[in-house]
Amino acid sequence: MMKLFDAHCHLQDPRIFKVAPQLIKTALDTGVVHFAVNGISEKDWHLVKEMSDDYPSIVPCFGLHPWFVADRTDSWLYSLKDFLRATPSAAVGEIGLDKSFQGRKTDFKDQVEIFRQQLELAKELKRPASIHCVRAFGDLLQIMKAIGPFPAGVILHSYLGSAEMVPEFTKLGAYFSFSGFLMSMKENKAKKMLKAVPSERILLETDAPDALPKVHNLDTLFFIDTDPSVPEELRVRGENSTPSDVSPSERLSPGASDSSAVPKETLNHPANILNILTYVASLLELSEEELAELSYRNAVRLFSYADSKVPSQG
Repeated sequence: MMKLFDAHCHLQDPRIFKVAPQLIKTALDTGVVHFAVNGISEKDWHLVKEMSDDYPSIVPCFGLHPWFVADRTDSWLYSLKDFLRATPSAAVGEIGLDKSFQGRKTDFKDQVEIFRQQLELAKELKRPASIHCVRAFGDLLQIMKAIGPFPAGVILHSYLGSAEMVPEFTKLGAYFSFSGFLMSMKENKAKKMLKAVPSERILLETDAPDALPKVHNLDTLFFIDTDPSVPEELRVRGENSTPSDVSPSERLSPGASDSSAVPKETLNHPANILNILTYVASLLELSEEELAELSYRNAVRLFSYADSKVPSQG
């Protein structure tokens, strides 16, 4: 079985937290060896730590996401440092910058200040940082140049930036992680961007429970039993089945056997990293086995810092 490493997800998310044990088991059974689980605010860091304590496969990450910057307490940075000190196996994340509609609800100057402090902390601790960036790649590059380089690495998670910026980020120590969001990019643009990324810098992720992959065949997707948005005819495709057990397309209306049959709010299962693997491998003209081995090796290298839960492959 191929080994896979989910380089960025949110198994502590309240939408899936109660069923996380089942999701983890199913994903482990499909070949996912490790999950980098990213906290997003002071309110969920303790959950990430608890999950990490319970599961050897979980790499904990603590960070303040740009969407939640306005909700921070005065002591947020002290709390973050405490979590990182108390959890030597933890990386930093999810942190970043966001100029999307959602991101614009938070003052961008505040976002920059909070991001810089966390990025500096990651560098100081010699741990990787998982970075969220939406419509702010120019700002991100400028800040990374001012603070970097980053020998411990940074992850540009769900990367949708340009091919042209890849070399600049690479020089600073960036890895590029790809999720189901890549499927929203025009295929020729995605292919050009992927081919610009050095092979030793490619990672795969699910960003679960978000970023459900867009697929032509629903038989390849894993669904979450408790997700109320999943149509009734797909509910049998939950935790007690594998993608090949049933064919939901046989019970859906004609022409609705692909992702168009699934509501936008449908939750993403961490086992769907297999769909990301298939898509990225096809664009890179690699076999799935080659990309699995490559991306797994890259993730192990990145996450095998001092005191990490991930043993170095040497």
